Amino acid sequence: MKKTYINKTIIVFISILLFSSCSNSNEELSMPLLKVSENQRYLMDENGNPFFWLGDTGWLLFKQLNREDAKKYLENRKQKGFNVIQVMVLHAVDVTNYYGDSALLFKNVSTPNVTKGCSFEDSTQYDYWDHVDYIIDLAEKYGLYMGLVPIWGSDVKEGKVFNDEAKSYATFLAERYKNKSNIIWLNGGDKKGSDSTRIWQTIGNTINDIDTNHLITFHPFGRTMSSDWFHNESWLDFNMFQSGHRSYEQDDTERGYGPDNWRYVQDDYLKKPVKPTIDGEPSYEEIPIGLHDSTNGYWNDDDIRRYAYWSVFAGGCGFTYGHNAIMQFYKDTKIEGAFDVIHTWQESLDHPGATQMIHLKNLMLSRPYFERIPDQSLIAGDQGEKYNYLIATRGNNYAFIYNFTGRNMQVQLGILNGENIKASWFNPKNGNISIIGTYENNGVKEFDPPGDKKDGNDWVLILDGE
Repeated sequence: MKKTYINKTIIVFISILLFSSCSNSNEELSMPLLKVSENQRYLMDENGNPFFWLGDTGWLLFKQLNREDAKKYLENRKQKGFNVIQVMVLHAVDVTNYYGDSALLFKNVSTPNVTKGCSFEDSTQYDYWDHVDYIIDLAEKYGLYMGLVPIWGSDVKEGKVFNDEAKSYATFLAERYKNKSNIIWLNGGDKKGSDSTRIWQTIGNTINDIDTNHLITFHPFGRTMSSDWFHNESWLDFNMFQSGHRSYEQDDTERGYGPDNWRYVQDDYLKKPVKPTIDGEPSYEEIPIGLHDSTNGYWNDDDIRRYAYWSVFAGGCGFTYGHNAIMQFYKDTKIEGAFDVIHTWQESLDHPGATQMIHLKNLMLSRPYFERIPDQSLIAGDQGEKYNYLIATRGNNYAFIYNFTGRNMQVQLGILNGENIKASWFNPKNGNISIIGTYENNGVKEFDPPGDKKDGNDWVLILDGE
């Protein structure tokens, strides 16, 4: 491909505009910055408090929503306990927003289309970047961190972004947002790190050199992991994998993990140096099984809970929920949406999977957080395969065991501190807890979850040493 060069006079003019925006002001940070925990397994805020990542994939937020709808969306997600919104800064080099503003001049990432002035809450919409700023600031008011993907990977892979342009664009982003309190950088964008590796390295290194305030990871292609390519890079603070949308039968990758997203966590957990890891894109609620063919059926809230508890109990530092309608902000049923979408995004805000995620977050923060480790030695009997798999995590004085099918399970006591063990059932659908009883802390104990054995009759066994 022949590269098209832009007139130097235009570039000088654009450069002046870039730094005329008030977005670069060194305003006081109003949310605590995030960092990696001391044991390198989890995330915490700068005050040392645990941060359990509960994300939502609002990928097209900046592109699709006006300010009123953005407020409705963010307010809803805050109420449901989400604390991270994953979003594309640029969906493509020709992206425009709800108001018709183009993000770039000449479809070139090195020339953001920035106008002089600021767009505050009660003022006129100025440009694409003021709209982005407005939503980021609004999210900050709701206590939400914004996981920003600089540019979705498709246009990068197709050769529409050159390395020097990527460096210029990453510099622009880092300078503009380094003093915002609620930013997390998600380099990549649904592509393998082996596709356009040089550009991903340039974006990661450039942002990392300029912005020392915010964490950076890499959002990879389905059924791949950031650690496949970038685990040892200094700019990668924590790992992210995309377990994707395929069933066991549909997964044709070499790993062949299918929905067993706990296996990705297990792989990352063993790597050195130690870094946190998270499933940044599992199957979405109401997306076709396999992504492209709705005759295979749709993933539902039962599946979302399984992905969430499996990955977190395996040692993940949080979880990202997704919904087919919300990730694309589908709003007009007269126009065909992507991936056989059923409902509008407004109708989908309160779907069961979204309302149930807060119970996982509350459970994980209900006990000493940083001491938690995965520990399958708690499973005395058959750990099971596929949907019957049992997974355990514990601290010094507590343990959680997730059971997706409600089958009987044998548990090894004597691992936790305390002479006795108090056992309880935790319902992932509503967060309710019911006490089972208290037992001597030794030997093997069999537990029979409430209800019949079937997929989606999931329970967490809580054990507390006394």
